[in-house]
Amino acid sequence: MAMTKSLVVVESPAKAKTIEKYLGKGFKVKASVGHIKDLPKSKIGVDIEHDFQPTYQVIEAKKKVIDELRKIADGVDVIYIATDPDREGEAIAWHVADEIVAGHGKGKKKAENRKPVHRVLFNEITKKAVTEAIQNPIELRRNLFDAQQARRVFGSLGGYQVSPLLWDKVRRGLSAGRVQTVALRIICERERAVKAFIPEEYWSLDVLMEGSVPPPFEAHISHFQGKKIKISNADESKNILETLKKEIHTLTKVTKKERRRHPYPPFITSKLQQEASHKLGFSASKTMTLAQKLYEGIELGEEGLVGLITYMRTDSVRVSNDAIAEARDLVLQNWGKEFLPTSPNVFKTKKSAQDAHEAIRPTAASRTPESIKSFLEYDMFRLYELIWKRFIASQMTSAIYDQTSFEITAGDYAYRASGSLIKFSGFLKVYEAPVEEDLKSKKKDSDTGEEDDESAGQMPDLKEGDILKIKDWKPEQHFTEPPPRFSDASLIKELEENGIGRPSTYAAILSNLVDKEYVQKTKGSTNLPI
Repeated sequence: MAMTKSLVVVESPAKAKTIEKYLGKGFKVKASVGHIKDLPKSKIGVDIEHDFQPTYQVIEAKKKVIDELRKIADGVDVIYIATDPDREGEAIAWHVADEIVAGHGKGKKKAENRKPVHRVLFNEITKKAVTEAIQNPIELRRNLFDAQQARRVFGSLGGYQVSPLLWDKVRRGLSAGRVQTVALRIICERERAVKAFIPEEYWSLDVLMEGSVPPPFEAHISHFQGKKIKISNADESKNILETLKKEIHTLTKVTKKERRRHPYPPFITSKLQQEASHKLGFSASKTMTLAQKLYEGIELGEEGLVGLITYMRTDSVRVSNDAIAEARDLVLQNWGKEFLPTSPNVFKTKKSAQDAHEAIRPTAASRTPESIKSFLEYDMFRLYELIWKRFIASQMTSAIYDQTSFEITAGDYAYRASGSLIKFSGFLKVYEAPVEEDLKSKKKDSDTGEEDDESAGQMPDLKEGDILKIKDWKPEQHFTEPPPRFSDASLIKELEENGIGRPSTYAAILSNLVDKEYVQKTKGSTNLPI
């Protein structure tokens, strides 16, 4: 009996090479190299009078690709379409089926002559995932294709109406998109707020104190006669300081509590882009380019091509049971049972998320960053390490802190001081807290409702009623600051929180704004309107 011949169509050549190795003989894997059809560039391509029917054209540069796919398809028994599992991938799948399987124009095939076509989906490019997908194919998903088509049509309608205005007012050749236009407006509104901002002077007054036992600690003046204090200028600061020098400083309240910091979920696309920007200094587009390579496969010596991470365009924090079990085994083996929760950590995905794919994670938790470092480019290694650590840490125990807070009175004035020491590192043993959520961020105290700084450092073991000595006074002038201009990370966060765009578009939005010279980047990747 002759071996069944199958064609598998994917999006990228790199992915094709990896998947063909996994499937072996009897399978030919070829790439469409992205979209093969699109709406025409020279006209709107949407029939507004007839239910907004789109008219697609074969992309000129893809004609050779289509001819090659048709030729291979004629010689096989079955066709699998394994484009990406998102809406864009589904649109490519439908266009491939239309052009390659059904044929088009003069080359259109009769139904009885068409080869059977199946849709296959996998979240990671591993032998197990690919093989299981081929063994369990599904039908093409019309609902996702329609969703992508609606977005594309809407974008075309908006772009064709706005673009002529840009040509007239800004520069010919520019174009506008439904999402990048909103992103640009957000940047412009922030810039107006920055320029309209008028700074106001204020003063802080910190004091270095010591009690009967070390160490000394720093407190800040917070209240006057029970109300939150505001020191507006140097004269006020000087007068308050002169008054305080005459007062006895008494420790009136000591609060000790245990606080827990829980592990963070594995990455979704937006959070990966934000963390890579904060910790690695990567632009969103660089992050996605590197992630794409890690997903499609890297040569690992004798192992050959291996996909190192799961699909990198996702809005879900869901993880497979097998992956969780592997991570927990690794935690137990490397850090011990005190770092392993009694049951797996489960994270909630936002209600607005599509939840179509798993979170971004390593395809094998056992494949540590150090074990493959020699096979990766430096920046690719750093990104893989970030993804790996975040995933492993997500299945570890919470970090525990001992926090001590003091309330100090001096006449009509009150001070506050607090410090925290890590009691048990938990997941922080593997993954450093995100920049915007570190221990110095302000949080409301659960007892007082007031905002307090969780300062790192040990507080002395003092008792209520102790009299404190002043070692140093630290008055300091400040000025209120305008809202910060957007970095790549903060702009992505703003878009995500307002439901603008989707995981697969954030990097493209930012790149388009810069490439089309709507904005420019300054030091620190700050986006400024031109």
